[in-house]
Amino acid sequence: MASQPNLPKTHPALVLSSTSEPPKVQYVPTPQPTPGSAVVRIIVASVLSYSRDIYNGMRPYPFPTPLVIGTSAIGRIAAVGPDATSLTPGQLVHVDCLLRGRDDPAAVALSGIHEGYTSKSRKLMHGEWKDSTYAQYAKMPLENCTALDEKRLLSTVEEGGLGYMVEDLAYISTLLVPYGGLKDINVQAGETVIVTPASGAFGGAAVMVATAMGARVIAMARNTEALKRIAASLERVETAPITGDVQADAKALQSFGSIDAFFDISPPGGRHVISL
Repeated sequence: MASQPNLPKTHPALVLSSTSEPPKVQYVPTPQPTPGSAVVRIIVASVLSYSRDIYNGMRPYPFPTPLVIGTSAIGRIAAVGPDATSLTPGQLVHVDCLLRGRDDPAAVALSGIHEGYTSKSRKLMHGEWKDSTYAQYAKMPLENCTALDEKRLLSTVEEGGLGYMVEDLAYISTLLVPYGGLKDINVQAGETVIVTPASGAFGGAAVMVATAMGARVIAMARNTEALKRIAASLERVETAPITGDVQADAKALQSFGSIDAFFDISPPGGRHVISL
């Protein structure tokens, strides 16, 4: 078993007791490593733009309470379970909030956000993985902690690195959302992908990911100034404003030729074009 640093008995965490009152910072027992887990000292955690609506009950997401809330994060391994073979204390890691049953990958929950709708998914958040990352320490499954190349990511350009700040790495979580969808449909270099709306957090990330995968992107949004900024900042991006006129928008898209994929990340209640 790897040598473990001493963990404090308690640590500060943001605890939600009820959706009828705001979460509060409380000192709670520090999680301890168990087989298949790692305890991560959190450096920075992502904040969803709609977090307020989740935790005040406006979005009726199911989750147990009291709950240490949170989502994906960046941190350092503080301790690992006895079966860890790669992760070691001190490593910089990305912590993924997507929980899956090890013996049933269809059982899915989002740490600190949503327990899912099946008895299997609920078991993940009502048991071993109940608490999330808005805390000094979080216990997560080993497979949810991905080691990052700290030297490459955080060293200056002059030192051969990419020059990121550690806080910048939290954006990995946003990029992973569209990456999962684009990878699932096997987007290939040279293909053309429509992304709409492209001006939001996840839509903008989808444009970045699709171009990084080698695709040509047609970015759509109502905000024409945002479209100009997107096109100016990335290669292989063309734009088409959303006018609200379905026929006009369809005609504009047809002018781009053959389309291989359509990435729609419209907010709840948004209007959708079923076919062109």
